[in-house]
Amino acid sequence: MAQFVVRNIADSVKSRLQRRAARNGRSMEEEVRDILRVAVKDDDIPESGLGTEIAALFAEAGLDSDIPELRGQRMRPALFEE
Repeated sequence: MAQFVVRNIADSVKSRLQRRAARNGRSMEEEVRDILRVAVKDDDIPESGLGTEIAALFAEAGLDSDIPELRGQRMRPALFEE
């Protein structure tokens, strides 16, 4: 297993980490491992485009039309005329 050292942690951060570890019945080292595990758990999920995300949200509502992915499109602010 890999190891690394984190230097220059503020005393207040260390104190809060110690309290959190005690609350969870773990050592401070195990608490840090758990925090890191949770922080990177979603990294394995591939990112999908906006159209895919919208289609997934509305799939149960009966959406069956394709929503095109808009890759490489330049973002422009909306212009509202009076």
